[in-house]
Amino acid sequence: MKKQFNVLPKLAALSVLAACAAPAMAQQAGDNIVNFGWAHIGLNQSSEPLKLGTITVPNSGAHVSNADTAILQMTHFFTDNIAVTADLGIPPKFKLSGEGSLNGLGQLGTATQWSPAILAKYYFGDANSQFRPYVGAGAAYVWYSNIKLTNSLTGLLAGGDPGASTSADLSSSFVPVANIGIAYNFDKNWSANFSLSYVPLDTKADLSTRHSNGTTTHATTKITLNPLVSVLTVGYKF
Repeated sequence: MKKQFNVLPKLAALSVLAACAAPAMAQQAGDNIVNFGWAHIGLNQSSEPLKLGTITVPNSGAHVSNADTAILQMTHFFTDNIAVTADLGIPPKFKLSGEGSLNGLGQLGTATQWSPAILAKYYFGDANSQFRPYVGAGAAYVWYSNIKLTNSLTGLLAGGDPGASTSADLSSSFVPVANIGIAYNFDKNWSANFSLSYVPLDTKADLSTRHSNGTTTHATTKITLNPLVSVLTVGYKF
């Protein structure tokens, strides 16, 4: 009888240890996760020659800088494997420079890009997995603000008219987004996330120059950006 009572505390201790060793749920149906971190936007770009009205400027081109920005992601798990993520964050600022025959103009302008996105994702493994790779697809709406052009570009488009001014309109669009990534779960609340997204994106630029004599001329070009976006974030589950 004494031995039986001695065994009971040991069994109780083993039960506690087993409970502590059991994996905590990392991501499961109903969970909401907020991720915050950094995004690098690398462009796979090309541009069409600049057209002044119906005249094409030979060997002209443009180059858009890569960019980095802070990103905020909010994810809701509908099942243990299926989730939807909203990508937000601080809109990055891009710099546009001349290439080819426009190389001597240097920087042509800057613009801020807005591109909120919604993605559906499938997470492999189960809710207790520490590593969870995933694939996703969705769409983003892209538009531009704070478009500023340099005097060098205005001087080219205005033919040297000192009283001229130039404004630009960059086309907006809905674009598809393809995404792959992996989540690493430190515990039931905290995680790290790395992902890559590809966005087939181009924009048309309409440059409108108002001359000092009251006339207006237009120049156009098309820039293909096709960014590959790499994202590293830390997440917290509520």
